[in-house]
Order: sequence, then C-alpha cells, then structure tokens
Amino acid sequence: MMMVQVKGISEILLCIVLFSSKGFSEENFSRLSLHSFGKLLDGREVNAFVLKNANGMSAKILNLGGVIASLTVPDSSGNFADVITGFDYPQPYLDGAGYMGAIVGRFANRISGGSFTLDGVNYSLAKNNGNNAIHGGLLGFDKKIWEVEYSVGLQDSKVILSTFSPDGEEGYPGRVEVNVTYTLNDQNQLTIDYSATSDKTTIINLTNHAYFNLDGHDAGSILEHEVMLNANRFTPIDESSIPTGTISEVVDTPLDFRQRKPIGLDIGSDDQQINFGSGYDHNFVIDHPELGDVSLAAEVYSPNSGRIMKVYTDQPGVQFYTGNFLNGTLVGKDGAVYGRRSAFCLETQHFPDSPNKAMFPSTTLRPGDRFSSRTVFEFLTE
Repeated sequence: MMMVQVKGISEILLCIVLFSSKGFSEENFSRLSLHSFGKLLDGREVNAFVLKNANGMSAKILNLGGVIASLTVPDSSGNFADVITGFDYPQPYLDGAGYMGAIVGRFANRISGGSFTLDGVNYSLAKNNGNNAIHGGLLGFDKKIWEVEYSVGLQDSKVILSTFSPDGEEGYPGRVEVNVTYTLNDQNQLTIDYSATSDKTTIINLTNHAYFNLDGHDAGSILEHEVMLNANRFTPIDESSIPTGTISEVVDTPLDFRQRKPIGLDIGSDDQQINFGSGYDHNFVIDHPELGDVSLAAEVYSPNSGRIMKVYTDQPGVQFYTGNFLNGTLVGKDGAVYGRRSAFCLETQHFPDSPNKAMFPSTTLRPGDRFSSRTVFEFLTE
C-alpha cells in the first residue's frame, strides 16, 4: 500500500503518474478517482475523492467538512443508487443544510445552555440551537477544509483527513488535532475511523451526520423503512431536546426498535417523547457485549429496494433521527427536493450533553490521551 499527501488536483494527477511508474496496476487505480467539486463563495476550492470497490460500490468524500457527498450501492436486483442526500456543488453544505454528510465536532449533538464546567472552570460556547450549542457551533469541523492523504490497496482504498481546532475556538479549551479515515473495502463496508488529541483538557464527541434513504436519495418518504436498534434503553429528552439525565427502558414505548419495525408504525404516536422530538430524534444506548467493542448498533431494511444497511460501532450511543425538520426547501443532487422524513440519520456518538450529565459516559479528553473510535456502515441485500 502506498500513501501520499495532496493539496490540489494538479498535485494529485502528478502523484498518480508517479504511482503508475512504480508498478501500481490499473485495477488499483480504478479504486480511486479525484475531481474538483467547485469553489465556495469565499474562493476556497473543494475537492472530491471517489472511492470504489470491486463490486461497483462507491463513496464520494469531500475535503470540505469530510462530507460523504454520495454513496452508491446495489439493490436486490443489482441496480445501483445513491443512498445519501447531498448537493452537486459545495456552497449549500455551508448554508444551513443540516450538516448533511459531514463530520461534526468538536462536540456532536447538543450541550444545554451552551456551557459546561470542566475541572472547576466554566466554558461558554456559541449558541446555535436556541439556547443550546449543537454540533461544534458556528464554525465546527463541518465548515473546515481538511488536509488530505489517500492510499490504495489491493482490497480497499482510503481517504485520510486531518484538521485542527485552535485553543478557544467556539469557546472550547485546548488545541485539538483530529484525523478521520474513510475506508471502502470489497465487503461493501464503509469504515470511519476517528482520532483526536489535545494539548489541554477538553471535551470531544465526533460523528458523521449522513442522511440515508435506502431507496435512493431522491426517493421520498422513509416511513416504510424497517429499523432495528440494538438498544434496550434510551436517554429521554425534554421539550428542547436536551437529555433529562435519566436512562429509560424502551419496552412498552414507541421507541422500542429491538425488533425490526417500520419507521412509520409508531412515529405518529401521541407519546411525549415523540412530541418532544417531532418524531424520532433520540439517543439510544447500544447494548455492547463488551464496553468499547465494535458491535452491531442498528440495521435498516428497505422492502422496496431490498437494501440492508448495518451499522457497527464502539461508541456507547447512536442518535436515530428521522428527518423531521427537512421541509422541502433544500434542493439537492439532480434537483431532488428533500421533504419531511425523506431521509434518516444514525449518528454514532457519546450521549448528548454528556459534559453536564455526570452519570453519562465521559467525553473528557486530557493531554497525553487519545480519543479513537470506529464506525462501520455495511451494505447487503435481501
């Protein structure tokens, strides 16, 4: 396997020529292609890295926000479709697109009151979700142009993204160095590996915010999709979607997905939690056989396409969100209009508001320690 760091398309093309002269086969290079994705209004150029496996599955990764801009997978008849919502050019990803496909941090999900206390010091954050902070603030990791390396192997290909957040950015302490690696292999698995270090004690919670529709990004409602969540418990929320601090059983509630069931079956329930979330927008506590193991968190099946997506992670929670606030104002790839509940998210994560909930798993990152995490999206058919 060979690796190179790249900063521009011209450098990338030169590196491909150099790799070819060192004996890399044409088959290997078919696993990776590189393109300009256009420019932002501020003049920054955005590049797209397309990973492809031997089965024809592909993933397009942007250096803007680490966005997964497309993910094409086969259905039960062998027909390919792009199952992730997104856009044909970069600017909408910065203009209120709901973090589509992006890496979010420093802290994924919500922090109540936009503040937290760490080692006796109170930190105030940008409030970008009512009175709360969400997904890293006004200038989170989704807004950055990341440095890129890539590698091509015999059975997989990788894009390795890196960036940093300076001490005090968005109110968070410490300079944080972050690496995120996307790997596509021949088992139709897209793996995301996260890594972060800090020079001061801080908090960290990283995830990817892809919106999925297993019938195709432009196929409309996901209410017939059937979901299984490997979770006996969830963290109830209040009317502002902040966890109350308790951990409750899903049994006898509309949030019971221990057996696969259609999203639409209970989403119209008059349950208080459904009302607070305007549907499903809740953190589920994954039932890991061993804490920290990479194990099954969720499975989604579309009876229309026969596609199945399995999600594996070592994180303690997964946020299941059913696109409740998509409202038809976002016009995406090929003119697709993304309406309410036309896509879902499964954000592997630590629990929301963990810095303010002592009973939740810790998100503290100290100097000398390393945050690391893995999530795998696997695609099959039935």
